[in-house]
Amino acid sequence: MRHYICLEEVEPIEIYGANNRILDAFCNYFPNLKVVARGKEIILEGTENQIEEFQIRMNQLLEVLNHKKNLTPYDVDEIFDGESSPLQFKLNGDAVIVHGTDGKPIKARNATQQEMVKAYFENDLVFAVGPAGTGKTYIAIALAVRALKNREIKRIILTRPAVEAGERLGFLPGDLKDKLDPYLQPLYDALGDMIPSKKLQELMSDGTIQIAPLAYMRGRTLDRACVILDEAQNTNLGQLKMFLTRMGANAKFIVTGDASQIDLPNKEDSGLLRGIRMLQGIKGISTIHFTNKDIVRHHLVSMIVKAFDNRKAAEENQNQTEQE
Repeated sequence: MRHYICLEEVEPIEIYGANNRILDAFCNYFPNLKVVARGKEIILEGTENQIEEFQIRMNQLLEVLNHKKNLTPYDVDEIFDGESSPLQFKLNGDAVIVHGTDGKPIKARNATQQEMVKAYFENDLVFAVGPAGTGKTYIAIALAVRALKNREIKRIILTRPAVEAGERLGFLPGDLKDKLDPYLQPLYDALGDMIPSKKLQELMSDGTIQIAPLAYMRGRTLDRACVILDEAQNTNLGQLKMFLTRMGANAKFIVTGDASQIDLPNKEDSGLLRGIRMLQGIKGISTIHFTNKDIVRHHLVSMIVKAFDNRKAAEENQNQTEQE
């Protein structure tokens, strides 16, 4: 059976890609279907079911093109993943965000993570707060890597306040970078799960991916970037304001933190929760609250967090009783 598809509303290169790399990636999913592209016309030869499936998937790819400037082979892979279409991805948060370096799909693992994914697409600033082990930072970095692969942004910037968790950076050997790298290691680890080592080194060398302490953000305007502030509970209100006001055109900002793990000398100085309350109700800003039930690490982590929370609550009750 022969069938013709005419691309009336798009330029062929937009859907075929340079050197037909998008079309070739698309056709790889139809090994038994003969496909010939001539200008705006695609000629198909195969069974009726194959041709019908090709048309459905091609329409999905055209819909993706309507929502972004440039297609990539990754868009093709995402359509055929069998999880959900890219457009549904924005609506329910339940789809492959990005594939790991081992080929394993990375996706939201619970309802709260799905809510975070949805919030990312519907807002330019997302706060994700909750206990350790809930995947806040991991999902944030996966969304950033996805956006970079899809050329929706031109760079990823990951930052943390340089506050020691009960330790002293000054006693670590080496220069400032050597001292800070171990502290920023969780960010390197997450990126390493999603981008091959050699490619990651290239992206960091040319500044496409930047990892730096929060103080290095001052004075910058960050446009067409996905910018993630991790461990935001260790920022004061002034630092949080400084970070948020770096937002430039076509930027996405994600702020993650755990208000139960403040490492500041005076815990009352933390500006995370105060900042969230101040910005509540502003259109384009969303806050996602994770709980102990959302922990996705080892099953013991949830019980550990619960035990510490119970101890803290008991101490607060005891202090209150003594004051009365």
